[in-house]
Amino acid sequence: MNLTALYNISYGIYIVSSKKEDRINGQIANTVFQTTSEPTTIAVCINKKNLTHEFITESKVFAVSVLEQETDMKFIGRFGFKSGRDEDKFKGVNYKIGVTGSPIIMENTVAYMEAEVVMEMDAGTHTLFVGKVVEAENIKKAIPLTYDYYHQVNRGVSPKNAPTYIPKEEKSAK
Repeated sequence: MNLTALYNISYGIYIVSSKKEDRINGQIANTVFQTTSEPTTIAVCINKKNLTHEFITESKVFAVSVLEQETDMKFIGRFGFKSGRDEDKFKGVNYKIGVTGSPIIMENTVAYMEAEVVMEMDAGTHTLFVGKVVEAENIKKAIPLTYDYYHQVNRGVSPKNAPTYIPKEEKSAK
């Protein structure tokens, strides 16, 4: 079995964010999709070990910022390879607080959606959160960053907590 075949599933690169009391946090995610149009719902898949998971579980709200293709790797790394337990990922970043209280990234962002959790599904290491969209806006006209572009052009990697992570030994053994 060659698990790199999964790389052919189309994904984007997003920042999923939430709040917990007066704190905010966000992380890079690639598993975001629309589930229904009536009511408008979206789903995100978040690793149970991540601080953002804790925040969504408690507050029952999240925001998704759709990143543009030209987002630099340093910006992605801030939200993808660092923990909000260790540092404030939003320090020096242009963001606003949305109607749910979740932070919305305003730089490198094509569009955003905010949602209130209506359902959770245990997916082993991750939880799939389904949320009713309560706000959505286009920020600017630009090409959204895809996971393929991130890997092929930016030479980005998947962190261990990503749902698409494949250990090197499994890649090379196939």
